[in-house]
Amino acid sequence: MLIAGEASGDIHAADVITAIRKLDEQAQIRFFGGDLMAKAARRRPEVHYDQMNVMGFSEVLRKLPQLWRNLKSARQLLAEFYPDVLILIDYPGFNLKMAKYAKSLGIRVDYYISPKVWAWKEYRVKRIKKYVDNMYSILPFEVPFYNRHGYNVTYVGNPSVQEMDYALGHLPPKRHFVERQGLADIDRPIIALLPGSRKGEIRNNLPVMLEAVKRFPACQYVVAAAPAISEKFYREIAQDPGLQVVFGCTPTLLKYSQAALVTSGTATLETALIGTPQVVCYRANGSKLSYKIMERLLKVKYVSLPNLIVNNSVVPELLLHNCTPGQIARELAPLLQPSPRREWQVSGYKNMRRRLGNSSAADYAAELIVDSLRSAGVPQCAADEPDPEAPKADPKPKKRKRKKTKQKPASQDDVAQPQNETDLLSGELKQDEDIQPERDENSSHRNRRNRNHRPDEKSENTEANEQRNDITDSGDRTFQDFGRSERMHRVSPPAEGGRGNGAAQSAGNEDL
Repeated sequence: MLIAGEASGDIHAADVITAIRKLDEQAQIRFFGGDLMAKAARRRPEVHYDQMNVMGFSEVLRKLPQLWRNLKSARQLLAEFYPDVLILIDYPGFNLKMAKYAKSLGIRVDYYISPKVWAWKEYRVKRIKKYVDNMYSILPFEVPFYNRHGYNVTYVGNPSVQEMDYALGHLPPKRHFVERQGLADIDRPIIALLPGSRKGEIRNNLPVMLEAVKRFPACQYVVAAAPAISEKFYREIAQDPGLQVVFGCTPTLLKYSQAALVTSGTATLETALIGTPQVVCYRANGSKLSYKIMERLLKVKYVSLPNLIVNNSVVPELLLHNCTPGQIARELAPLLQPSPRREWQVSGYKNMRRRLGNSSAADYAAELIVDSLRSAGVPQCAADEPDPEAPKADPKPKKRKRKKTKQKPASQDDVAQPQNETDLLSGELKQDEDIQPERDENSSHRNRRNRNHRPDEKSENTEANEQRNDITDSGDRTFQDFGRSERMHRVSPPAEGGRGNGAAQSAGNEDL
């Protein structure tokens, strides 16, 4: 069973499912996630991440009933399906609660893509150590961080490395790209603008970026659009009749750009992997108070992934009230021509690339998961019957029907209702003592588990203060969102040139 609560997690989890299917074609999979996971698993999600992904405290309060139902549904599915392993993808506010419940049922818990506890809410390390059996990291500096806390994690590689390598290997000629996108002049240097993937980020960052790049009339500026945002929205925000916007070809745009202005997030890592000098921006509301609060809350010196990976200031970071048109222009100017600043960034990118390595993150993680299950004596599963309405995937492995057993439906008494708003905010549902996970009698390896194991009955009041804002990740995003910009786009085999070709939803490897 897998749980991904946002678009970036859907991308990464789909890759893991595909890799698991290669190793065991008959693996039975259930999940909370999105369309890419559905295509890989050949069945619909139990709950789509659209119903899970909220942002900001006010939206959390409005959607508390839905969030509570999601948690209740996930616990019920986990108890009934009783998987050999629960695989969690980032999304810590929700997933750490599921890790705790899984451990109370005696189910193994693996985590792919660590929560950003090194930057935010470090107290969560205690829960990770207690409830997570194996952590598979995609950022190399997370390994020594967890080691300092007495917890071993495995670095499996970073997904962006393979995606950007693929994009660089399938670039169209520059003239073809410029003509296909209708850009003004093939000979004028390009400044790429990546203002973020959410409307709030674009509103805050795009106007500041535009004001800065207009100070360089010898260059043309081009906006790399997010897949889910319309061109009309960009033009309404920019109020610039000459604005050039391209869709679905961000790596190509970056490769042929002299420099880039990039909203903090995974896009900064992908820009560095392509090798384009950049200035990292994050305007938000721009207040000094927000900046001071952020400084006190964050536990790291840097917020952009290139700087975090090499533990040095490779790219300039302009955050909140420091992100002004004048300051952006001062940092951008030396990157548009040969200079020590430009050479410093390119050299830092090479160092970062060496540290990331060449492992295929999803393949390596899937191999570790499947091999450890087999070494523990878990046999291959009988084929699971696919959902006929789920997206199709090729090639389609042969399947044999599995004998179905009736499962006891959950009653209203299975899970106690939260008694007050504090219960909702903390996300802790009181479990009835008589809840027992139902198992498939035809699976001998499941019958060997302890049938009398009951959920942990220990009072959770001691964790109430820590978990009050943990029902979802959205509480984190109030100040951490500057580091959680979604992935540029999903790289796919077709040529990238088409305008508005609807590239798939981007990721957060996130992270910062």
